[in-house]
Amino acid sequence: MEVFVAIMVGALVTASVYLMLARSVLRFLFGLVLLSNAANLLIFAAGGLTPEAPPLVAEGAYAPPEGVANALPQALVLTAIVIGFGLFAFALVLIYRGYQNLGTLDSEQMRLAEPPESDPQPSTPQMSPMAELSK
Repeated sequence: MEVFVAIMVGALVTASVYLMLARSVLRFLFGLVLLSNAANLLIFAAGGLTPEAPPLVAEGAYAPPEGVANALPQALVLTAIVIGFGLFAFALVLIYRGYQNLGTLDSEQMRLAEPPESDPQPSTPQMSPMAELSK
């Protein structure tokens, strides 16, 4: 069972890297969600996969019996799922607003603060107003 989960984590990471290398911001977001799911699955598998023995502590005992899964990774994964969903919803709205304003999802065309590469502006040194007054 652990080998199958390890293969699935590898496949999810591979697919997420492939999506994150694309120019589309939406594909990047889907790759980020896949990477988050792969990390969650890895943490979940690290806690132990024991479907026949739930991680319950018997009444009067201080620890669960031997051979059961650790409950801490399961709690961490539940928290990470909720945080990941919130991040996904926020990023999706942000991408939608960017698409409304710019009309594209291509990350190369979204560079508003940078000048286009085909029209480089000559760099002339500018004198400060204080330097001009001292002449």
